[in-house]
Amino acid sequence: MLETGPEESLTAGMDELLAALERLYQEVDRRASLLDGQHGERLRCRRGCTACCVDEISVYAVEAENIRRHHGAWLATATPHPAGACAFLDEAGACRIYAQRPYVCRSHGYPLRWLDETESGAVELRDICPLNEAGEPIETLPAALCWTIGPVEEALAKLQYLADGGAMRRVRLRTLFGEATDPKR
Repeated sequence: MLETGPEESLTAGMDELLAALERLYQEVDRRASLLDGQHGERLRCRRGCTACCVDEISVYAVEAENIRRHHGAWLATATPHPAGACAFLDEAGACRIYAQRPYVCRSHGYPLRWLDETESGAVELRDICPLNEAGEPIETLPAALCWTIGPVEEALAKLQYLADGGAMRRVRLRTLFGEATDPKR
């Protein structure tokens, strides 16, 4: 068995976590594709729609590392979009890292549902981007036609826990620009 130092071991561990993250993204995209088919008429989310692409978005460090791994050299020299909108938007409002966009960007726009604990028990809440409100009221949609908040977030949290031992570090997307690239990250 090949012995590795702490840096190599961390890199190998991160490689496994990033592979698990990619599998999670594939599942998210598969589910999102199903919702696209169900809600195609109501969804106004298209290339150039930046209503949800706000500044100050932060993601778990494991997602930031995924972006670094795929775009490190570019991040070192690229200029972020001006403050006020997501740093990764180009001048036409398109995402410059679309294939590696974080989870939060993969689930925007859909009818959302989640459970909130109250003193009298759990209550289901729903929301949707105001641009996508037209159509059947989201309150009457079957649960399967909504994006359920919780399961993916839990899976991401587990990956981040494994990545940093429970520190649950988050990274602002804008801070990725101008970083020196380190192939061992």
